[in-house]
Amino acid sequence: MEGHSKNVTVGFKGTRGVIQIGIMAAITYVATFMFHIPSFMGVVHLGDCMVFLGAIVLGKKKGAISAAIGMSLFDILTGYTQWAPFTFIIKGLMAYIAASIAYRKSYKGENVWNNLLAFCIAGIFMIVAYYISGAVIARFLMVSTATLQQAFIIAIKDIPGNISQATAGIVIGLPLSISVKKALKRANLNL
Repeated sequence: MEGHSKNVTVGFKGTRGVIQIGIMAAITYVATFMFHIPSFMGVVHLGDCMVFLGAIVLGKKKGAISAAIGMSLFDILTGYTQWAPFTFIIKGLMAYIAASIAYRKSYKGENVWNNLLAFCIAGIFMIVAYYISGAVIARFLMVSTATLQQAFIIAIKDIPGNISQATAGIVIGLPLSISVKKALKRANLNL
């Protein structure tokens, strides 16, 4: 049994990576659940700040997985089940995009202006992706008699809420992610 005393590797740097993803997914879910307002076809929440935090603290892959799990778990447990598959993909890609830009070149997620750019681009992606998803849901799940053109018109109503959600995510997530990143660096914790 020699050599079995080390951590069991299950991807993402072993058990530690799985735990990091699980904790960030749970934090994302709780933040989304605690601060959400139902809208016509969906919900406006503060979970995006945790999506951005996970992207900066955990990086591309782990940040994307934690965002996808935490946010789609919220949809499943709060009655927005039809949104869960879309959310899983959109929020995962949102975190991946934010981390990809935040860690480009030699920035390492520590440059405020680069992180702002990353969050803005990821936020714009999220707004567009949910607009398209809203049209799909309106056409095929909510108003089956609507044409595709009518579905895209119906989906417009959620754009202001998604803009507010992305903006709140940036306003809260940017200083929070920088602070947490600095604290982890001072504590010599590399995630």
